[in-house]
Amino acid sequence: MCGRFVQVSPFHVIAETFDIKGGPTELHPRYNVSPGQSVLAVIRHAGEDSNRLVQFQWGLIPSWSKDPAVGNRMINARAETVAEKPGFRNAFRKRRCLVAADGFYEWRRTGKTKTPFYARLKTGRLMGFAGLYETWVSPGGEALQTCTIITTRANALLEAVHDRMPVIVPVNRQAPWLDPALQDAGALIEWLEPYPPGEMEMYEVSRAVNFPRNDSPELIHPSAQNADGTSRVIR
Repeated sequence: MCGRFVQVSPFHVIAETFDIKGGPTELHPRYNVSPGQSVLAVIRHAGEDSNRLVQFQWGLIPSWSKDPAVGNRMINARAETVAEKPGFRNAFRKRRCLVAADGFYEWRRTGKTKTPFYARLKTGRLMGFAGLYETWVSPGGEALQTCTIITTRANALLEAVHDRMPVIVPVNRQAPWLDPALQDAGALIEWLEPYPPGEMEMYEVSRAVNFPRNDSPELIHPSAQNADGTSRVIR
């Protein structure tokens, strides 16, 4: 699954990475983004010639849902069933997004102990998680935009820690992923593969990340070291 991640890149980096022409520019670094919180995502509407940066609440609420609490259970959509599940299939065809992320956390469970690890691209480049979004309107007429992150099986790097990982959309597929005119579910499903492990790295971090209230740069610092004092990074 993907239950926590990091968004720290400034607007100009996000704009350059995802070819964005508009959106919120006053951004604050966030080192422990958690479900239910606001997240930054990239979308493109039909008929527009550029992408835009928007804010969604993390936890998708289908437009037809009568209970917004369902979003608490829909922070992730499994790649294997996203085209079939009633809560996701329509958005999968028509409302896809890229959730901007500098890295993400996964936990390795050993008995009752959960040890957090931080994963990122070796290049340090910003990632775009494959996401879906919906607009839910309350009985009082208030619109709420929400999103979910698609997950797939873990690659050879992540599988030592967890059996799932977020789908990271390669640069060459970001434009078509955002294109609302592309509605071929069969073709889209083929893109929901684990990211190449050779392009990623991972290392153990402080258990302080286990608590959503903690949000500081120290959370992504390596907590384990080799005998020579260097950070123990898994590549």
